[in-house]
Amino acid sequence: MATAQALDDEMTQRIENHKRERGSLWETLEEPTEITTAVRDGQKGHDVILIDCLTLWLSNLIMAHGDDQEKIESRVHDLVGCLEGTGTPVILVSNEVGLSIVPEHRLARVFRDLAGRLNQRIARVADRVVFMVAGIPMNIKGGA
Repeated sequence: MATAQALDDEMTQRIENHKRERGSLWETLEEPTEITTAVRDGQKGHDVILIDCLTLWLSNLIMAHGDDQEKIESRVHDLVGCLEGTGTPVILVSNEVGLSIVPEHRLARVFRDLAGRLNQRIARVADRVVFMVAGIPMNIKGGA
C-alpha cells in the first residue's frame, strides 16, 4: 500500500521510480488516507501487507484535517486497533524525524511530535521493530 500523492512533478517522478523499482510482481494499492480500511479489506486474499509509509500518511492527514491533533490521534488509534486485530502480517515503513533539531516552524513541530507518537504507538503493538541506518538494520524489538 502506497500512501504518497502525486501533488507535484517531483513527487510524481518519485512515485514512478518506486513503481519501476517494484516491478510487476507487486500488487499496489495507492491509498493516501484510508489505510485502516484498506488493511481490513486487504486481509482477504493477501499473505502480507506492506505500507509505505506512515509519515506520508500522517502528512496527508495533516493536509486533510489541519493540525486537529485530536482527529489525527483518533485515526492513529483506529489504525493501531486494526493492526492488533488482523491475522495478516503487516509491515509498516516510517521515518524517524525526531533525531534532528527542533524545527523552527510550528507546523513542522506539530508534525514531528505527531510522528513520534505515531511511531511509539505502532512500535508498542508490533512484534518486531527494525531501525534502519544507512541501509543497516538494527533490531529494536523482537527478531534475531
